[in-house]
Amino acid sequence: MSNFDFVPGLRPQSAPSVHGKELWDTSTGSEAAYKPESSHNRQKPMSSNFEFFQSLLSKADIQLNGERPWDIQIKDEAVFDRVLADGSLGFGESYMDGLWECQQMDELFNRILRAKIDQQITLKDKLKLGAKKLGSFLNPQSLVRVKKDVPFHYDLGNDLFFAMLDKRMTYTCAYWEDANTLDEAQEAKLDLVCRKLDLKPGMRILDIGCGWGSFMKFAAEKYGVICDGLTLSKEQTALGREMVEDLPVQFILQDYREFTPEQPYDRIVSIGMFEHVGPSNYDDFFACAKRAMKQDGIFLLHTIGGEESHPDDGGDPWIHKYIFPNGVIPSLPQITTAMMGDFVLEDLQNIGPNYDTTLMAWHQNFEKHWDELSEKYGEKFYRMWRYYLLSCAGGFRSRDLNVWQLSLTMPNGIQPAGRRAA
Repeated sequence: MSNFDFVPGLRPQSAPSVHGKELWDTSTGSEAAYKPESSHNRQKPMSSNFEFFQSLLSKADIQLNGERPWDIQIKDEAVFDRVLADGSLGFGESYMDGLWECQQMDELFNRILRAKIDQQITLKDKLKLGAKKLGSFLNPQSLVRVKKDVPFHYDLGNDLFFAMLDKRMTYTCAYWEDANTLDEAQEAKLDLVCRKLDLKPGMRILDIGCGWGSFMKFAAEKYGVICDGLTLSKEQTALGREMVEDLPVQFILQDYREFTPEQPYDRIVSIGMFEHVGPSNYDDFFACAKRAMKQDGIFLLHTIGGEESHPDDGGDPWIHKYIFPNGVIPSLPQITTAMMGDFVLEDLQNIGPNYDTTLMAWHQNFEKHWDELSEKYGEKFYRMWRYYLLSCAGGFRSRDLNVWQLSLTMPNGIQPAGRRAA
């Protein structure tokens, strides 16, 4: 959620880590250090909006125009009206327009979400600003869904994802338990999924939402399986077909609801696609997966999850408009209700904190390669993408967001041995 004076490549002062492993060394580097304006030179805003937001954010130990890396630097007080009018959409767009800055935006969002600021509002505050406007800031699910057309996320350009992701082009949460680099962590996640699926040579696998085929390529190479992948992205399909070379991997440019398999699959996997399904389609999603899988098969579902259940038009309006136009984060009750009668839940693992570290690694790569990308994408895209990566990192760090891996089998099926791979 950069400033007009922002130095591309700036890093947070405190590097995130998983199991005590930092992703980069923050003690050295040639990048310009962040130096907030001196309080002696800054003209202190005194508007009622400024004072109200300062009081509100202080509950999360955040200051306006403060000197700590997670404090917000106000460049234009119009940001307050934007937030009151458009909620989180206004907050994100005002950052894109340079109205405010923050050096360590990931920590800013972590603190906002952990403090549960919406629960700190008094009745007097609500009456002062108007309950409807205040609610739109603190409860973005209540805002009208953004209708403006946006470029489809996965067709933005392979060059962007080449620069940001690991060598296998894996655009989902990595697993950092015993890994030190992004490449290692992504391979660890892919292997974890393969072990939970209990893969054997010659098995046929369906990957629903296969992306560039990172899972299929890994599973075919390491476990000798045959993979079909469903995707709706032409960019991903074209590059994915080049990357798999002569492996028994096939990309199918088709929606899962329109796909009719020639024969049932031994295993089904869906990694980071369920967030695009939408609550009204959850029942159909599981019914389609059941029809495509053998009675003794295993279905591994890997998805971001949250505590609240949202409707089809729920979720953050800024993310809807600029990043994932139709994305809705499911809750566990929504998932289990939709799968009832179709599948049995054998195992559930939450690897959510790993996504914080993954997003920070992607952000580091994005900053590192920005000079190569800047001419094509421009400064406003830079601010948008930085806001996306860092705000999401804060969401996972605060535990407001999770990543679940569900191992599912058919009713009356045999409980698989590999369902609890650690």
